[in-house]
Amino acid sequence: MRSLVESLRTAGCVFAEEEADLLVGAARDDGHLAELLARRVAGEPLEHVVGWAGFCGLRMEVGAGAFVPRRRTEFLVEQAAALARPGAVVLDLCCGVGALGAAVAAQVPGGVELHAADIDPVALGYARRNVAPYRGSVWQGDLYGALPASLRGRVDVLVVNAPYVPTGEIGLMPAEARDHEPLVSLDGGADGLDVHRRVAAGALGWLAPGGHLLIETSARQSPVTASALASAGFAVRVLSSPEQYATVVVADAGGRGGAGSAGGAGGVSG
Repeated sequence: MRSLVESLRTAGCVFAEEEADLLVGAARDDGHLAELLARRVAGEPLEHVVGWAGFCGLRMEVGAGAFVPRRRTEFLVEQAAALARPGAVVLDLCCGVGALGAAVAAQVPGGVELHAADIDPVALGYARRNVAPYRGSVWQGDLYGALPASLRGRVDVLVVNAPYVPTGEIGLMPAEARDHEPLVSLDGGADGLDVHRRVAAGALGWLAPGGHLLIETSARQSPVTASALASAGFAVRVLSSPEQYATVVVADAGGRGGAGSAGGAGGVSG
């Protein structure tokens, strides 16, 4: 174990002891442990190496070529779960490995009707497994183009962690992210908010009356994200958690009732 820790520390792993324990736990035998260590020392994200990421107290399956859910995004999950009543239709758009949707479903007593959508087939392979315990449905395609028509006007809580890093700042990201996570999950265009604008422009047609859209952004970018949603017809508020370095814009649709109130939301499938 000592040599394992020393190898990790030499490679620049700040929490070498903790990482060593995780690698040992993930290894089938000594040969496999050596393979995992080599991948980590070469700079591959620890989560990709061991095959899972901790998120909201759950283990989310991840792997090579997939975006690793960030701990700061747990703040978005907390806000969404507080808005989702039992039986609510929850949509995780730009879902990646499906961590947000799965975590929201896990926190709502009585369950939800869970849907997750993304354009990346690699990420969706993991998402299918992560949402399976909640009977989640997974859809592939570009934003709302992935969704079945039967969801139109029925979504009570829409959670979004779309890419919001400006193109010119991708090179400033940690190597683990820029070299090992898909560019489509990071690059948000010139100011980072291209996808946010597209999400805002199409959301109202999919939300139930009184539904909510929650989207992660940065404190610096939040005024622009909020403006895009306000221009699309939403009542908007910005929430932040300094402790989690997290900022979420919450957009509330007008109409009757709240999450879980839309006609036709019906039975619980998660």
